[in-house]
Amino acid sequence: MNSLHKTTIISIIIVYLVILAGGIVRMTGSGMGCPDWPKCFGFLIPPTERSQLDWKSNFDYNKNQIIIIDEKLFYANSSFKSKDKFNSYNWSKYTKHDYSKFNVYHTWIEYINRLIGALAGLSVLILFFVSLKFIKTRKLISALSFLALIAILFQAWLGKTVVDSNLTANTITVHMLMAIVLLFILFSILAFSNTKKLKFKISKNISLLVLLSLGLLLIQIITGTEVRKFIDIKMELFNYIEKEKWIENITSTFSFHRSFSWSIIIVNSVIYFKAIKIGLKSKLIYIVNFLIFLQIISGIIMYYFNFPFTSQPIHLLISTLIIGIQFYFLLLYNISNNAIKI
Repeated sequence: MNSLHKTTIISIIIVYLVILAGGIVRMTGSGMGCPDWPKCFGFLIPPTERSQLDWKSNFDYNKNQIIIIDEKLFYANSSFKSKDKFNSYNWSKYTKHDYSKFNVYHTWIEYINRLIGALAGLSVLILFFVSLKFIKTRKLISALSFLALIAILFQAWLGKTVVDSNLTANTITVHMLMAIVLLFILFSILAFSNTKKLKFKISKNISLLVLLSLGLLLIQIITGTEVRKFIDIKMELFNYIEKEKWIENITSTFSFHRSFSWSIIIVNSVIYFKAIKIGLKSKLIYIVNFLIFLQIISGIIMYYFNFPFTSQPIHLLISTLIIGIQFYFLLLYNISNNAIKI
């Protein structure tokens, strides 16, 4: 069981790295750095120069390799060697979207993001194989590990959908929510594989308050993605410069997201003081409240200091850390209270 526990922790850490990398991709506008999926311009290792995407005579092309002609993407119908003149018979126009720009900076940021995603998939696959050792004694853990594998494969497909749609807002939101679902599954495995005996129990009131906090956090994350859409539009409008203009004419969703954070602060403050009252000295509660404090600070920094580099990915990372740890806390202590049977 110890090996399963460690493998689950590693998988969770890598998933959080994917979330951080995804935030950096959005912040830098690199989402279309690789216009196809799972390869990048049809390459296993993406190009480093624009000239690599020009048509060349007497050149060996692989199937689905992409070139740019007249600012449009074309892919090779099959593997072949080009002649002296361009033959359109060998090529088809890429029709999933019309984005055809090449920026080496964007391309490699997106490529690294995909590599970390592939590493996450590998870690979840290993977790599934490790869980098979307990398929007779702990069927729930094996079932959850299989569910995690399905979830990350679905997440990979969603990643393809995001690229094919040229980063439509709704697909990005669903992609984000699916990452949280995956974290919930992994934290469930972590809780159910925990071999340590807990010394404290929590009351039903605290359990309900934590559940309420999870609901509030989900609302906050969803509204945060809406705010992110607004910022994305402004970033592109001002060509990723003039940051002071990104928050001009803010929407009602932006104001709601900012004010709604007070509800999370209040609920978690009540949880904290109730825990102290009953003598519950849980590191998880302290960590969650500290992360909420950091989240508020990061939000203030973004708003008043014109979105410093990495502030947005860190803001996103902290929010998913809070909801993941709080979900783990709820499971762990309900298991201790025998409210959940395993």
